[in-house]
Amino acid sequence: MTTQATEGTAAAPRTGTREVRFREAIRLGMMEEMERDERVFILGEEVGHYQGAYKVTEGMLERFGDKRVIDTPITESGFTGIAIGAAMVGLRPIIEYMTWNFSAVAFDQILNNAAKIRQMSGGQFHVPLVIRAPNGSAKQVGSQHSHAMEHFYTHIPGLKVVAPATCEDAKGMIKAAIRDDDPVLFMESETLYGLKGTVPNDPDVIVPFGKARVAREGKDVTIIAWSRIVHVALEAAAALEKDGLDAEVIDLRSLRPLDEASIVASVKKTHRAVIAYEGWPYGGVGGEIVDRIQRLAFDDLDAPVERVTTLDVPMPYNAKLEQLVVPQASRIADAARRAAYRSA
Repeated sequence: MTTQATEGTAAAPRTGTREVRFREAIRLGMMEEMERDERVFILGEEVGHYQGAYKVTEGMLERFGDKRVIDTPITESGFTGIAIGAAMVGLRPIIEYMTWNFSAVAFDQILNNAAKIRQMSGGQFHVPLVIRAPNGSAKQVGSQHSHAMEHFYTHIPGLKVVAPATCEDAKGMIKAAIRDDDPVLFMESETLYGLKGTVPNDPDVIVPFGKARVAREGKDVTIIAWSRIVHVALEAAAALEKDGLDAEVIDLRSLRPLDEASIVASVKKTHRAVIAYEGWPYGGVGGEIVDRIQRLAFDDLDAPVERVTTLDVPMPYNAKLEQLVVPQASRIADAARRAAYRSA
Protein backbone atom coordinates (compact mmCIF):
# COMPACT_ATOMS: atom_id res chain seq x y z
CA MET A 1 0.00 0.00 0.00
CA THR A 2 1.43 3.39 -0.97
CA THR A 3 0.86 6.67 0.84
CA GLN A 4 1.38 9.18 -1.94
CA ALA A 5 -0.98 12.07 -1.19
CA THR A 6 -3.38 13.87 -3.44
CA GLU A 7 -5.15 17.14 -2.74
CA GLY A 8 -7.11 16.83 0.49
CA THR A 9 -5.38 13.59 1.57
CA ALA A 10 -1.94 14.72 2.79
CA ALA A 11 -0.86 13.48 6.20
CA ALA A 12 -1.97 15.80 8.99
CA PRO A 13 -1.74 15.95 12.79
CA ARG A 14 -4.62 14.60 14.85
CA THR A 15 -5.37 18.02 16.31
CA GLY A 16 -6.62 21.23 14.72
CA THR A 17 -8.37 21.65 11.39
CA ARG A 18 -7.56 22.03 7.74
CA GLU A 19 -9.32 23.65 4.78
CA VAL A 20 -10.54 21.32 2.04
CA ARG A 21 -13.21 21.16 -0.60
CA PHE A 22 -16.42 19.18 -0.11
CA ARG A 23 -15.28 16.30 -2.35
CA GLU A 24 -12.00 16.10 -0.45
CA ALA A 25 -13.80 16.04 2.89
CA ILE A 26 -15.70 12.94 1.78
CA ARG A 27 -12.49 11.38 0.50
CA LEU A 28 -10.68 12.07 3.75
CA GLY A 29 -13.46 10.44 5.72
CA MET A 30 -13.44 7.34 3.53
CA MET A 31 -9.66 7.02 3.57
CA GLU A 32 -9.46 7.36 7.33
CA GLU A 33 -12.04 4.62 7.73
CA MET A 34 -10.29 2.38 5.20
CA GLU A 35 -7.05 2.81 7.14
CA ARG A 36 -8.85 2.11 10.43
CA ASP A 37 -10.78 -0.96 9.23
CA GLU A 38 -9.50 -3.32 6.54
CA ARG A 39 -13.05 -4.59 5.91
CA VAL A 40 -13.98 -1.27 4.25
CA PHE A 41 -13.76 -1.14 0.48
CA ILE A 42 -15.29 0.95 -2.32
CA LEU A 43 -16.79 -0.14 -5.63
CA GLY A 44 -18.56 1.55 -8.49
CA GLU A 45 -18.22 2.86 -12.01
CA GLU A 46 -14.92 4.70 -12.61
CA VAL A 47 -13.96 4.90 -8.92
CA GLY A 48 -10.47 3.54 -9.58
CA HIS A 49 -8.47 4.23 -12.73
CA TYR A 50 -10.57 7.26 -13.71
CA GLN A 51 -10.30 8.59 -10.12
CA GLY A 52 -14.07 8.93 -9.74
CA ALA A 53 -16.64 10.60 -11.99
CA TYR A 54 -16.39 13.70 -9.77
CA LYS A 55 -12.86 12.97 -8.47
CA VAL A 56 -14.10 12.09 -4.99
CA THR A 57 -12.01 8.88 -5.05
CA GLU A 58 -8.92 10.53 -6.52
CA GLY A 59 -5.74 8.79 -5.33
CA MET A 60 -7.56 5.98 -3.55
CA LEU A 61 -6.69 3.22 -6.04
CA GLU A 62 -3.00 4.03 -5.78
CA ARG A 63 -3.19 4.09 -2.00
CA PHE A 64 -5.31 1.02 -1.32
CA GLY A 65 -5.00 -1.15 -4.44
CA ASP A 66 -7.54 -2.75 -6.75
CA LYS A 67 -8.86 -5.22 -4.18
CA ARG A 68 -10.28 -2.35 -2.10
CA VAL A 69 -11.01 0.21 -4.83
CA ILE A 70 -12.93 -1.74 -7.46
CA ASP A 71 -14.05 -0.52 -10.87
CA THR A 72 -17.34 -2.11 -11.93
CA PRO A 73 -19.24 -2.44 -15.19
CA ILE A 74 -22.26 -0.18 -15.74
CA THR A 75 -24.51 -2.58 -13.82
CA GLU A 76 -25.95 -0.79 -10.78
CA SER A 77 -28.29 -3.63 -9.88
CA GLY A 78 -25.51 -6.20 -10.16
CA PHE A 79 -22.81 -4.52 -8.11
CA THR A 80 -25.36 -3.31 -5.53
CA GLY A 81 -26.35 -6.94 -5.03
CA ILE A 82 -22.70 -7.94 -4.73
CA ALA A 83 -22.15 -5.22 -2.10
CA ILE A 84 -25.18 -6.34 -0.10
CA GLY A 85 -23.87 -9.90 -0.09
CA ALA A 86 -20.41 -8.71 0.95
CA ALA A 87 -21.94 -6.72 3.82
CA MET A 88 -23.90 -9.77 4.99
CA VAL A 89 -20.70 -11.79 5.42
CA GLY A 90 -18.84 -9.13 7.40
CA LEU A 91 -17.32 -6.65 4.96
CA ARG A 92 -18.24 -2.94 4.92
CA PRO A 93 -18.71 -1.82 1.31
CA ILE A 94 -19.10 1.72 0.01
CA ILE A 95 -20.95 1.98 -3.30
CA GLU A 96 -20.47 5.01 -5.51
CA TYR A 97 -23.05 5.62 -8.22
CA MET A 98 -22.32 8.26 -10.83
CA THR A 99 -25.58 9.85 -9.71
CA TRP A 100 -28.45 8.91 -7.44
CA ASN A 101 -30.66 8.97 -10.51
CA PHE A 102 -29.01 5.72 -11.58
CA SER A 103 -30.01 4.07 -8.30
CA ALA A 104 -33.41 3.54 -9.90
CA VAL A 105 -31.82 0.65 -11.80
CA ALA A 106 -30.90 -0.93 -8.44
CA PHE A 107 -34.11 0.01 -6.62
CA ASP A 108 -35.17 -3.61 -6.12
CA GLN A 109 -31.87 -4.46 -4.43
CA ILE A 110 -32.12 -1.43 -2.13
CA LEU A 111 -35.81 -1.83 -1.31
CA ASN A 112 -36.13 -5.61 -1.03
CA ASN A 113 -32.67 -6.65 0.12
CA ALA A 114 -30.60 -3.89 1.75
CA ALA A 115 -33.52 -2.46 3.72
CA LYS A 116 -35.15 -5.75 4.75
CA ILE A 117 -32.54 -8.45 5.32
CA ARG A 118 -31.96 -7.57 8.98
CA GLN A 119 -35.70 -7.83 9.75
CA MET A 120 -36.33 -10.87 7.56
CA SER A 121 -33.40 -12.77 9.11
CA GLY A 122 -34.52 -12.00 12.64
CA GLY A 123 -31.36 -9.98 13.22
CA GLN A 124 -29.01 -12.76 12.13
CA PHE A 125 -27.68 -10.62 9.27
CA HIS A 126 -26.81 -6.94 9.19
CA VAL A 127 -26.09 -4.91 6.07
CA PRO A 128 -23.36 -2.38 6.94
CA LEU A 129 -23.49 -0.75 3.52
CA VAL A 130 -22.97 2.85 2.42
CA ILE A 131 -24.34 4.04 -0.92
CA ARG A 132 -23.18 7.50 -1.96
CA ALA A 133 -23.56 9.67 -5.06
CA PRO A 134 -24.47 13.18 -6.21
CA ASN A 135 -28.16 13.91 -5.78
CA GLY A 136 -30.67 16.49 -7.03
CA SER A 137 -30.15 19.15 -9.65
CA ALA A 138 -26.81 20.12 -11.14
CA LYS A 139 -26.30 22.44 -14.10
CA GLN A 140 -28.15 21.51 -17.28
CA VAL A 141 -28.06 17.74 -16.85
CA GLY A 142 -31.66 17.31 -18.03
CA SER A 143 -34.79 15.91 -16.49
CA GLN A 144 -33.55 12.30 -16.21
CA HIS A 145 -30.49 13.33 -14.18
CA SER A 146 -32.00 15.91 -11.83
CA HIS A 147 -34.13 13.93 -9.41
CA ALA A 148 -33.94 14.58 -5.67
CA MET A 149 -33.98 10.91 -4.72
CA GLU A 150 -34.08 11.30 -0.94
CA HIS A 151 -37.88 11.54 -1.09
CA PHE A 152 -38.11 8.02 -2.52
CA TYR A 153 -35.79 6.43 0.02
CA THR A 154 -36.84 8.11 3.27
CA HIS A 155 -40.15 6.30 2.77
CA ILE A 156 -38.48 2.92 3.37
CA PRO A 157 -38.02 1.44 6.88
CA GLY A 158 -34.57 -0.06 7.33
CA LEU A 159 -32.68 2.69 5.51
CA LYS A 160 -30.92 5.73 6.93
CA VAL A 161 -30.74 8.79 4.67
CA VAL A 162 -28.37 11.72 5.21
CA ALA A 163 -27.62 14.86 3.20
CA PRO A 164 -24.78 17.06 4.52
CA ALA A 165 -24.37 20.70 3.49
CA THR A 166 -20.89 21.52 4.85
CA CYS A 167 -17.42 20.07 4.53
CA GLU A 168 -17.22 19.28 8.24
CA ASP A 169 -20.48 17.38 8.12
CA ALA A 170 -19.51 15.63 4.88
CA LYS A 171 -16.43 14.18 6.52
CA GLY A 172 -18.00 13.43 9.89
CA MET A 173 -21.15 11.87 8.46
CA ILE A 174 -19.45 9.65 5.88
CA LYS A 175 -17.38 8.25 8.76
CA ALA A 176 -20.52 7.69 10.82
CA ALA A 177 -22.15 6.01 7.81
CA ILE A 178 -19.25 3.60 7.30
CA ARG A 179 -19.30 2.63 10.99
CA ASP A 180 -23.06 2.05 11.01
CA ASP A 181 -24.31 -1.54 10.99
CA ASP A 182 -27.30 -0.73 8.78
CA PRO A 183 -27.53 0.61 5.20
CA VAL A 184 -26.93 4.36 4.91
CA LEU A 185 -27.76 6.37 1.79
CA PHE A 186 -25.40 9.33 1.54
CA MET A 187 -26.78 12.14 -0.62
CA GLU A 188 -24.23 14.62 -2.01
CA SER A 189 -24.95 17.71 -4.08
CA GLU A 190 -22.89 17.87 -7.24
CA THR A 191 -22.93 21.66 -6.98
CA LEU A 192 -21.28 21.51 -3.54
CA TYR A 193 -18.24 19.45 -4.56
CA GLY A 194 -16.12 22.60 -4.96
CA LEU A 195 -17.29 24.21 -1.71
CA LYS A 196 -14.45 25.05 0.68
CA GLY A 197 -14.60 24.54 4.42
CA THR A 198 -12.66 23.34 7.42
CA VAL A 199 -12.64 19.79 8.77
CA PRO A 200 -11.13 18.36 11.95
CA ASN A 201 -7.89 16.44 11.57
CA ASP A 202 -8.80 14.01 14.34
CA PRO A 203 -9.89 10.74 12.63
CA ASP A 204 -12.10 9.84 15.59
CA VAL A 205 -14.43 12.84 15.15
CA ILE A 206 -17.76 11.78 13.64
CA VAL A 207 -21.10 13.56 13.19
CA PRO A 208 -23.96 11.43 14.56
CA PHE A 209 -27.20 10.94 12.66
CA GLY A 210 -30.51 12.35 13.84
CA LYS A 211 -29.17 15.68 15.05
CA ALA A 212 -29.86 18.87 13.09
CA ARG A 213 -27.57 21.91 13.05
CA VAL A 214 -28.62 25.52 13.63
CA ALA A 215 -26.91 27.17 10.65
CA ARG A 216 -28.19 30.62 11.64
CA GLU A 217 -29.98 31.69 14.79
CA GLY A 218 -33.06 33.90 14.52
CA LYS A 219 -36.30 34.76 16.25
CA ASP A 220 -38.93 35.65 13.61
CA VAL A 221 -39.25 32.67 11.25
CA THR A 222 -37.71 29.19 10.95
CA ILE A 223 -36.36 28.05 7.57
CA ILE A 224 -35.74 24.30 7.40
CA ALA A 225 -33.51 22.91 4.64
CA TRP A 226 -30.84 20.33 3.84
CA SER A 227 -27.96 19.79 1.42
CA ARG A 228 -27.43 22.58 -1.16
CA ILE A 229 -30.59 24.43 -0.22
CA VAL A 230 -29.15 25.26 3.22
CA HIS A 231 -26.85 27.72 1.45
CA VAL A 232 -29.74 29.13 -0.56
CA ALA A 233 -31.73 29.52 2.68
CA LEU A 234 -28.85 31.44 4.24
CA GLU A 235 -28.92 33.82 1.25
CA ALA A 236 -32.64 34.29 1.82
CA ALA A 237 -32.04 34.96 5.52
CA ALA A 238 -29.52 37.69 4.65
CA ALA A 239 -32.08 39.33 2.35
CA LEU A 240 -34.79 39.10 5.01
CA GLU A 241 -32.54 40.80 7.54
CA LYS A 242 -32.71 43.94 5.42
CA ASP A 243 -36.50 43.82 5.84
CA GLY A 244 -36.21 43.53 9.59
CA LEU A 245 -37.02 39.79 9.66
CA ASP A 246 -34.66 37.64 11.68
CA ALA A 247 -34.69 34.13 10.16
CA GLU A 248 -33.40 31.00 11.88
CA VAL A 249 -32.00 28.41 9.45
CA ILE A 250 -32.06 24.75 10.46
CA ASP A 251 -29.81 22.35 8.52
CA LEU A 252 -31.42 18.94 9.01
CA ARG A 253 -28.31 16.99 7.89
CA SER A 254 -30.11 13.71 8.61
CA LEU A 255 -33.49 12.98 7.00
CA ARG A 256 -34.02 9.52 8.43
CA PRO A 257 -33.60 9.54 11.39
CA LEU A 258 -35.10 13.03 11.62
CA ASP A 259 -34.33 15.47 14.43
CA GLU A 260 -37.93 16.21 15.32
CA ALA A 261 -36.99 17.89 18.60
CA SER A 262 -34.83 20.58 17.00
CA ILE A 263 -37.51 21.38 14.42
CA VAL A 264 -40.20 21.75 17.08
CA ALA A 265 -37.97 23.79 19.39
CA SER A 266 -37.20 26.29 16.64
CA VAL A 267 -40.83 26.62 15.55
CA LYS A 268 -41.91 27.16 19.15
CA LYS A 269 -39.40 30.01 19.32
CA THR A 270 -40.23 31.73 16.01
CA HIS A 271 -43.91 30.67 15.60
CA ARG A 272 -43.49 30.47 11.82
CA ALA A 273 -41.94 27.90 9.49
CA VAL A 274 -40.76 27.59 5.89
CA ILE A 275 -39.47 24.29 4.49
CA ALA A 276 -37.18 24.66 1.46
CA TYR A 277 -35.80 21.76 -0.54
CA GLU A 278 -35.18 20.27 -3.94
CA GLY A 279 -37.80 17.77 -5.01
CA TRP A 280 -41.36 18.05 -6.23
CA PRO A 281 -44.07 19.44 -3.93
CA TYR A 282 -46.37 16.38 -3.94
CA GLY A 283 -45.46 14.24 -0.93
CA GLY A 284 -41.90 13.80 0.18
CA VAL A 285 -39.79 14.84 3.17
CA GLY A 286 -41.25 18.35 3.25
CA GLY A 287 -44.76 17.00 3.68
CA GLU A 288 -43.56 14.79 6.54
CA ILE A 289 -42.03 17.79 8.30
CA VAL A 290 -45.23 19.80 7.88
CA ASP A 291 -47.16 16.95 9.49
CA ARG A 292 -44.84 16.83 12.49
CA ILE A 293 -44.94 20.59 12.97
CA GLN A 294 -48.73 20.75 12.87
CA ARG A 295 -49.05 17.82 15.28
CA LEU A 296 -46.33 18.80 17.75
CA ALA A 297 -46.29 22.61 17.59
CA PHE A 298 -49.79 23.52 16.36
CA ASP A 299 -50.57 25.85 19.27
CA ASP A 300 -47.30 27.71 18.71
CA LEU A 301 -47.90 28.47 15.02
CA ASP A 302 -48.97 31.99 14.09
CA ALA A 303 -49.24 31.22 10.36
CA PRO A 304 -49.58 28.24 8.02
CA VAL A 305 -46.35 26.38 7.24
CA GLU A 306 -44.91 27.38 3.87
CA ARG A 307 -43.06 25.11 1.44
CA VAL A 308 -40.60 26.10 -1.30
CA THR A 309 -39.81 23.23 -3.67
CA THR A 310 -38.77 22.41 -7.19
CA LEU A 311 -41.76 23.24 -9.38
CA ASP A 312 -44.07 20.33 -10.22
CA VAL A 313 -42.60 19.69 -13.67
CA PRO A 314 -39.79 17.59 -15.17
CA MET A 315 -36.53 19.55 -14.98
CA PRO A 316 -35.94 21.68 -18.10
CA TYR A 317 -32.58 21.56 -19.84
CA ASN A 318 -32.62 25.28 -20.69
CA ALA A 319 -30.45 27.10 -18.14
CA LYS A 320 -32.88 29.96 -17.47
CA LEU A 321 -35.86 27.65 -17.15
CA GLU A 322 -33.84 25.39 -14.85
CA GLN A 323 -33.19 28.31 -12.52
CA LEU A 324 -36.87 29.15 -12.59
CA VAL A 325 -37.80 25.62 -11.52
CA VAL A 326 -35.39 25.02 -8.62
CA PRO A 327 -35.71 26.87 -5.27
CA GLN A 328 -34.07 30.28 -5.24
CA ALA A 329 -33.31 32.62 -2.35
CA SER A 330 -35.94 35.07 -3.58
CA ARG A 331 -38.68 32.40 -3.44
CA ILE A 332 -37.64 31.35 0.06
CA ALA A 333 -37.59 34.96 1.23
CA ASP A 334 -41.05 35.57 -0.25
CA ALA A 335 -42.39 32.50 1.57
CA ALA A 336 -40.93 33.77 4.85
CA ARG A 337 -42.56 37.14 4.30
CA ARG A 338 -45.91 35.43 3.72
CA ALA A 339 -45.48 33.47 6.93
CA ALA A 340 -44.78 36.74 8.75
CA TYR A 341 -47.70 38.49 7.00
CA ARG A 342 -45.33 40.94 5.32
CA SER A 343 -46.11 40.15 1.70
CA ALA A 344 -45.96 43.05 -0.71
